[in-house]
Amino acid sequence: MDPQQFISRIAPMAVKSMQDTGIPASLTIAQAALESAWGSSGLTVKQNNLFGIKGGNSSWPTIEYGPDGKPYQTTASFRSYADWQQSIDDHSSLLLNGTRDNPNRYRKVIGADYKTAANAVAQGGYATSPSYAASLIRLIEQYHLYMFDTASTKEENTLNLNANQQTMLVAALDDLIKKGYITDPSWLDKAKNSQLTLSELTWLNTIVLSRLK
Repeated sequence: MDPQQFISRIAPMAVKSMQDTGIPASLTIAQAALESAWGSSGLTVKQNNLFGIKGGNSSWPTIEYGPDGKPYQTTASFRSYADWQQSIDDHSSLLLNGTRDNPNRYRKVIGADYKTAANAVAQGGYATSPSYAASLIRLIEQYHLYMFDTASTKEENTLNLNANQQTMLVAALDDLIKKGYITDPSWLDKAKNSQLTLSELTWLNTIVLSRLK
C-alpha cells in the first residue's frame, strides 16, 4: 500500500476520531503510517495493529532504543484487532485515558496543534526512539496531513471550521497553489467560501501526493 492509498483509507476514520476525542487527525495518521510502515508491516497485515500497541497475546520482533539512544532488537507481545477502526479506537482510548500508572500521560495531545501533539506523545513515552517526535512532524509536513486537522464532519461530510481552522486551511491551500502542487485556483476560492467537503479535501491531498513523486 503506497502513502496515497494509506492516507485515503485512514483519513476519514482519523477525522471522525478527532471529532469525537480532540486528538489531531494528523497525529493519528502519522503515527499509524510510522508504526505500520504505511500499512505494510506484518503486525498490521495479520493483526490490524496500526499503532504498535503492546499487551496482546502474540509475540513479534521489534526495535527499541536504550537510554543511550542506541537501537536493539527484542520481542514483545502486541494486540490484535478485527479491523483498522478498532485499532484506531484503541489508540484514541490510550491517548485519552493514559496508562494505569499515569492517566494523564498523553493529555497534552488533546486539542493541540500537530507539533505540540507530536512532542507530547513522544514525551509521554509512547515510543523509545529519541527522534520519534521529529519523525512524526516530518511525515505530517511532507504529506500535508495538517490539512485534516481543519476538518470536522457533519451531514454530507461538509467541513465546519472555526475562524482559526479556516485561516489554516486557506493558508495551506494558497501555499500549495503557489508551489504548483494544486493547479486549479478555484479550490482556494472554495475554501475561502467554506464550500469544501471532507471527500474533496481527501482528494486534494491525494493529488498533492501524486505530484510530490
